[in-house]
Amino acid sequence: MELVLFIGLQASGKSSFYRERLFHTHVRLNLDMLRSRHRERLLFEACLRAEQSLVIDNTNPARSDRARYIAPAREAGFSVVGYYFRSVASECLARNALRQGKQRIPDPGVLGTAKRLELPHPDEGFDALHYVQLTDDGFSVSEWEP
Repeated sequence: MELVLFIGLQASGKSSFYRERLFHTHVRLNLDMLRSRHRERLLFEACLRAEQSLVIDNTNPARSDRARYIAPAREAGFSVVGYYFRSVASECLARNALRQGKQRIPDPGVLGTAKRLELPHPDEGFDALHYVQLTDDGFSVSEWEP
């Protein structure tokens, strides 16, 4: 049983990474899709009770954002793995500009998340942390080095 937390700006590659690497093994929870914290909480709690591995595919920029998931998951016996996605605002804004319709986030939203972004630390309760970069060939994943 594993909780995976994605951490990074909008358009940093989180959802694409999920589809490529975790789609067949983890349920995906995402506020863009669920549209409310209430719905997210209900599904999160259901996954914990069902002992179902899951991914929180949100920006999770601040330590406090991540804490709402980490403590309950650890109490339920889940391992907690974090993936920090390289989040250079200018790069994310450029990728975001290529999005269509509701997929595109207004630039102030991306920049606001960038201002709140706190690097993750193992003492938050992570069993493992990884650093993810988009490359010409897809994703490059390495172990986190604080």
